Amino acid sequence: MSKTAGRPLRADAERSVRAILAAAEQVLAENPAASMEQVAEAAGVTRTTVHRRFANRQALVDALAAEAALKLAEAVEDGHPETAPPLVALHRATANVLRVKGAWGFALGPAAAQSEQAARTHEEIAHRCTELLGRMQAEGVIAQDADLEWVRRVLYALISEALHGGADAADSRREPAPDPDPDALAARIIDTLLHGVGPRSSS
Repeated sequence: MSKTAGRPLRADAERSVRAILAAAEQVLAENPAASMEQVAEAAGVTRTTVHRRFANRQALVDALAAEAALKLAEAVEDGHPETAPPLVALHRATANVLRVKGAWGFALGPAAAQSEQAARTHEEIAHRCTELLGRMQAEGVIAQDADLEWVRRVLYALISEALHGGADAADSRREPAPDPDPDALAARIIDTLLHGVGPRSSS
């Protein structure tokens, strides 16, 4: 639950904060320099309401980053990384992460300043991911001598490339491609992570 000055918010205030954060993601994704007034207009609230909840623009961006990080952590946990078969857990968590990153592009991107709360959440996500990779290594899915931190970083890079790769000036002249199915994209990412792009043995 969102908090102000460490205290839980009332239900109406909670709804107001959620609306502001959702609007901030939409507005800032389109224009990272957008003002709090523009966010307020998109959220359907007054400028005073936004300033009451967030002391300044940086506080709003920090809260947005923290909220998106929490959504990302929930996406990973929904894969049941401790109890589901490791490959099943990795596939579900990866597909979930793709959905969240697609919906929270600004808040999870380099343009958003990471608050201390968001940074702690991202550290915990990385730890959970490495634990899951460790389960896969114990079951022989990943080589015993593989550096799990490196494997995690490669996984992150594949997810980022899947979401943002090829987005250059030349591509902007083309019609945007339809969003790929997150489950199919997750399968491709994991296949590349585990098997690379070399020829497969026919045996």
